[in-house]
Amino acid sequence: MSEVDQVTLFHDELEALKLCDLDDLTQEEAGKRMGVSRGTVQRILSSGRKKVASALAESKAVVFE
Repeated sequence: MSEVDQVTLFHDELEALKLCDLDDLTQEEAGKRMGVSRGTVQRILSSGRKKVASALAESKAVVFE
């Protein structure tokens, strides 16, 4: 596993992805659950989605932190 490139997905990125993409909550609803603003959820989602897309497209391992 140490030879495989890795992408680190932080807990808040995973939570935002789960709430918005899996549970179908709006960013506002997800923000309320996470205790952050809708804008913060949007920023976290963007970061998390880019990391997941990079991992899938470039055969990288996803590491949770």
